[in-house]
Amino acid sequence: MHDHNHDHTTEDLTKNQALVLETLTGSKGPLSAYTILDQVRDQGIRAPLQVYRALDNLVAFGMVHRLESLKAFLACRNPNCGPHTAAAFTICDVCGRVAELTDGRLTEHLESVAQASNFTPTSTTIELRGVCDRCHKE
Repeated sequence: MHDHNHDHTTEDLTKNQALVLETLTGSKGPLSAYTILDQVRDQGIRAPLQVYRALDNLVAFGMVHRLESLKAFLACRNPNCGPHTAAAFTICDVCGRVAELTDGRLTEHLESVAQASNFTPTSTTIELRGVCDRCHKE
């Protein structure tokens, strides 16, 4: 486990949350809730609701990101990510590779735009879809 600067540490997690986070951390890419369920079934998590509840909490803690367009979840790789940090991802439409972009200026800019509209965001996920460098070259 890598050390995150989140309010919650991996020691604070419930057994289900820890199993779900471990599954996502060990995965090369985003996973759907049902794929996660398949992988944790042997460890005692049987119901989709248990997975969804664990995912909701991990997203709230800022340890996991939800990718709306893929209906999938991804462990946070950025140690400075917090629950309310804007997260941006590139998603390749050819190979499916997902990468997390880390740019503090992006978060600051979005926060100032939101504040100017008297809006308080609770979560921000930006998904950039297109073709990755690797696929461009092929």
